[in-house]
Amino acid sequence: MKKIKVKGGNILIGDVHISGMKNAALPILFACILNKGVNVLYNLPPVSDIALSLEILEALGAKVTNNIDGSVVLDTSGVRSEAAPYEYVSRMRGSSYLIGAMLARFGEARVGMPGGCDFGDRPIDQHIKGFVSLGASISFIDGVLCAQADDGLVGSKVYLDMPSVGATANIIIASVFAKGTTEIMNAAREPHIVDLANFLNRCGADIRGAGTETVRIRGVRELHPCRYSISPDMIEAGTYMVAVATAGGCVNIKNVVPKHLEAISEKLIEMGVDVEVFEDSVTVTSSGKFRGVSVKTWTYPGLATDMQPQFGAMFCYAEGVSTVKEFIYEGRFKYLNELMKMGATISLDGTTARFMGGLPLEGCAVEASDLRAGAALVIAALAAKGTTEIGGVEYIERGYHDLEGKLAALGADISIIDI
Repeated sequence: MKKIKVKGGNILIGDVHISGMKNAALPILFACILNKGVNVLYNLPPVSDIALSLEILEALGAKVTNNIDGSVVLDTSGVRSEAAPYEYVSRMRGSSYLIGAMLARFGEARVGMPGGCDFGDRPIDQHIKGFVSLGASISFIDGVLCAQADDGLVGSKVYLDMPSVGATANIIIASVFAKGTTEIMNAAREPHIVDLANFLNRCGADIRGAGTETVRIRGVRELHPCRYSISPDMIEAGTYMVAVATAGGCVNIKNVVPKHLEAISEKLIEMGVDVEVFEDSVTVTSSGKFRGVSVKTWTYPGLATDMQPQFGAMFCYAEGVSTVKEFIYEGRFKYLNELMKMGATISLDGTTARFMGGLPLEGCAVEASDLRAGAALVIAALAAKGTTEIGGVEYIERGYHDLEGKLAALGADISIIDI
């Protein structure tokens, strides 16, 4: 067991390099099952969710080699049609991509109900709706989802009730070998979807419209392996942008796609923070003083729900009142109680949180309830008086590589302590 210890009050100065996008890497890793060969993946983020995904693939017969240059060689030719170990899949929601990949390759899938961060009900009903539309039969036996398509999947039109990233990615993966054409309407438009489609197209798939509301997949007979570099992580980049805006200072955030960050950049600018945009980097400069605003979470290109807690931490220090309307996961607000332990004044009415900013926060012992809540508590601690100890480090490590090391290199007084 360990905690993150932060002594607040230091400004952040310097450069920080952003890792590959976890939410793109997860479906791409499981999609490698489809091409039955040796893939080389670059810019995979070295976070615990990726390590767990590779363990799942190894348990199913894949071979994994980590190269000295940071790339990963993944040979999926030996993957077997069997149930993935429940002790692995129950710990990570991204394991749901196994269903689409195994259905496409073997015509059957058996996967324990996926786990992950605990912030509300996140059903996979839209995934199942897509699989059934493609001709699969679905049943649940002792907590295991069993999908069957003995005669193969058949292209179909699938209208998603909401533009779910996970469902869009999973249906794309399942449709690659389906007979005919699959059309996903009201599809998610996030960069993760574009990255997955680019990877599969590099392998020989025929996917068009990724990044728009309608994605069309024309089934192909087979794929071939490839080399592919994962796109930079927009949420990690946004987290550092909000961190320097809150703590004050000037940080150049490198290896990013600035277009992916537009919603974050525009909101920071509205608050009075300076954001300079370059070809593959953004520089954030802040005095540590900024005004309150209102935000609402939405699907891309709106403000991602994965950035809501980080902005919530920043709002505690803003001048005036800020409000957050959460339209994606109402359970996202569990971190508010921890901020209030530090002295924040926050009221919650259904899916709307109201922050009375400008009050100093005091360091204390707090606990992360999920990945982004952990990042928010770190941000709050950077500007707080005194010392904050943050538990739940395992959540933070699911999506951030060396968060404490990168912040320390920027001047933060932050370290990992054993308990």
